[in-house]
Amino acid sequence: TNLDKWTENQAYVINDEGYIWVYPNAKFGGNLYTKEEYADFIYRFDFKLTPGANNGVGIRAPLEGDAAYEAMEIQVLDDGADVYKDLKQYQYHGSIYGVVPAKKGHLKPVGEWNSEEIVVKGNRIKVTLNGAVIVDADIAEASKNGTLDGKQHPGLKRTSGHIGFLGHGTEVFFKDIRVKKLK
Repeated sequence: TNLDKWTENQAYVINDEGYIWVYPNAKFGGNLYTKEEYADFIYRFDFKLTPGANNGVGIRAPLEGDAAYEAMEIQVLDDGADVYKDLKQYQYHGSIYGVVPAKKGHLKPVGEWNSEEIVVKGNRIKVTLNGAVIVDADIAEASKNGTLDGKQHPGLKRTSGHIGFLGHGTEVFFKDIRVKKLK
């Protein structure tokens, strides 16, 4: 019903139906971060994509820098759109961007609500989409010989930070957002 627990970002608004709506004309959409920081947690949310939608979930993120590298980004993407026909495996929806590819085939059609759960505990990241585990990885193990994209990802070593939605200038809807800290 409000964005009180989030940092300010004009690209994200609560629409008339009570969903967080990413305003599509904002320059790259920007990032909306939690005010609080989290180390180990369970993050659950529902989302609805529009054609060609691109967003992400930043985990253990600082408030500055590119969260895909300075933290970890879990892709939120209409990866079936023509504009993304040349994606690498580590760019598909649910992937830990540049590091761990997600299993495909579990996104509902564009315009339908999806449910996602991200569990972060130590080096283990597990992503469940619509009841199917699409990522279950140890990030230290996955990156010990370098990352799939060949780039530096210093954020893989972060042990806490903000959770955020990472906008890329397209329309996405989010609702029923819950987070539980793990001990």
